Amino acid sequence: MINYGVIGCGMMGREHLRNIALLPDARVHAIYEPDAEQAARSHDIAPDAVMCASLDALLAEPTLDCLLIASPNHMHIPQMMHIAETRPLPVLVEKPLHVNEGELAQLKMLDAYPAPIWVAMEYRYMPPVAEFLTRADDVTGGIKMLTIREHRFPFLQKVGDWNRFNSNTGGTLVEKCCHFFDLMRLVLKSDPVRVMASGGQDVNHLDEDYNGQRPDIWDNAYVIVDFASGARAMLELCMFAEGAQYQEEISAVGPAGKIEALVPGPARFQPDGSLKGAEPKVVISPRDTKAPYEVDCPIDPSILDAGDHNGSTFYQHQRFVRMVKSGGQIEVGLSDGAWAVRMGLAAQRSAAAHNIVCF
Repeated sequence: MINYGVIGCGMMGREHLRNIALLPDARVHAIYEPDAEQAARSHDIAPDAVMCASLDALLAEPTLDCLLIASPNHMHIPQMMHIAETRPLPVLVEKPLHVNEGELAQLKMLDAYPAPIWVAMEYRYMPPVAEFLTRADDVTGGIKMLTIREHRFPFLQKVGDWNRFNSNTGGTLVEKCCHFFDLMRLVLKSDPVRVMASGGQDVNHLDEDYNGQRPDIWDNAYVIVDFASGARAMLELCMFAEGAQYQEEISAVGPAGKIEALVPGPARFQPDGSLKGAEPKVVISPRDTKAPYEVDCPIDPSILDAGDHNGSTFYQHQRFVRMVKSGGQIEVGLSDGAWAVRMGLAAQRSAAAHNIVCF
């Protein structure tokens, strides 16, 4: 039985708790959550967990096998540095790995961390995306164009409203879109060479005020990325489109055909609380036959109900626990997490300055 220590149990942290509870070979042994309301909610999900008053108290728990960091974005690097100095256990750290370029020196120091660090890029493990990843090269004959569209709901309320400000999040193209930049590199098997973006805050959070501070997070953007392989990719983000049938639509096209992954948003946000009419699937469109066909990607309802990410949080933990137990390979490492943030920060700069940013 693998014993987790969990750092941060807000909305995403509690999703992790629910998914760990579904694993037969893992459990949450200790929790550090400084907010009393969130701590009480997390204790309801994991009643046998030891509730710790500080990060040091959690790290002092003798039976821990690994750590999960699900605290606000700007806390990730400071907490990881403290863990490295105190008790370097295997870590699953939520995205984004860091939030600004000033943290790069500290991030470089983590290269010497003596245990695995896995960055939580859940979107890789959504069943339609996983199916897409398996088939994309064969269907397309080599991807030339990759398009990712996310049409979704606005940022949700978080503890202390930390996610309303770029200083805490890294900006929307880091906080929200690092997932998609990670997928671009994974799908295309190449690194970016230049980024061009346009984005802004046009609809959401305009009337909000937090002790005299107005939110500065964006709610829509286009990002175009050129890759060293010659392939190109585009991201389209809109965070005032919760009426869309699918939340994520990913398409790849090459000389042989086209493949699409269609991912619905959280069932709890649908009018009837289900995914009926927006089932997750992959659509394959061969160029020679001109006869598209669909591949269904069903998800166990108990896994689907445990979170808002189409089952991906469960499948990620399943692989992470397997690595902790067997000493296997990290699937999403520090380099992957750093590249995703780097691309997001470059896109933010490009949109703000109205220019092209080269790597």
